[in-house]
Amino acid sequence: MPLADIQASMRAACEAAGRDTQDVELIAVSKVQPNERVAAILDQGHRVFGENKVQEAASKWPAFRERYRDISLHLIGPLQTNKARQAMELAQAIHTLDRPKLAKTIARLAQEKGHCPDLFIQVNTGEEPQKSGILPAETDAFIAETRALDLPLKGLMCIPPVDEEPSLHFALLAKIAERNGLKGLSMGMSSDFERAIALGATHIRVGSAIFGERVYT
Repeated sequence: MPLADIQASMRAACEAAGRDTQDVELIAVSKVQPNERVAAILDQGHRVFGENKVQEAASKWPAFRERYRDISLHLIGPLQTNKARQAMELAQAIHTLDRPKLAKTIARLAQEKGHCPDLFIQVNTGEEPQKSGILPAETDAFIAETRALDLPLKGLMCIPPVDEEPSLHFALLAKIAERNGLKGLSMGMSSDFERAIALGATHIRVGSAIFGERVYT
């Protein structure tokens, strides 16, 4: 689906929800996409992208930034503590803060470097054992712990279970965010971003609908 069609769907979803389109940011998820596809989206003027792995981001985005200076890169995959420094050098936002050890590492590095990417706490709304994220019942305490570290916490992120209605999980995430005074909601992907927008998403993560199906080698 062309980028313009995704943007049109976003505008329609915002209008239906009575929201300003400027309040929702489209993250083009470029993981495992060939550089020519990424360049085509850059050439259309889009500048906000998402990557799952620090290694892939490091191999791809420094070169693109030599040509396109205003790129905003969001890390949306699990982050190992030993990759935190590199992630903070590459990304303007990290959506997968999911444990105290990582929060403390980022806080230490932020003090050392004098800056920190925007942070989103990943919440495991489906309480799936194979998935990263703070459990809903533990999220309030982790938010307080993160704030005590003086980190720039912008909001929450979730990835609903594939076999459940995503709106239930979006609504849960929005409820947790509201009671903690957080505005950012990173939720919604290619198949459900309209429902996420209706429930307050501020960042939607769309990959295959923009770039085409990924080819894993």
